[in-house]
Amino acid sequence: MSSNGWPQYLGLAQRAGKVSSGEETVLRLIRQNKAEAVLLSADASERTKKTIRNKCNYYHVPLLTVPDRVVLGQAIGQPSRVIIAVTDSGFAGQLIERIGPSTRG
Repeated sequence: MSSNGWPQYLGLAQRAGKVSSGEETVLRLIRQNKAEAVLLSADASERTKKTIRNKCNYYHVPLLTVPDRVVLGQAIGQPSRVIIAVTDSGFAGQLIERIGPSTRG
């Protein structure tokens, strides 16, 4: 999978304050219809993948899969991260273009 500059773009969204991480936080944002896209690490646990996939499908939130948690964390200047929600539609649209949705709700 080519990165297509998505880590830098996600970093820009982080600096703009349009990114949240952590499973409980992301699930809350999905339920509140505030998540415009969710990025999930390919090396997440099967339980986490299933929970997030089901929630994104139910609430019609695009789910994007990225290579691993280290890359995802580095993109936002944090230690490894398994799941991130993007709360801005403009940033989400660009990330969907660059990564490509693995699941559309």
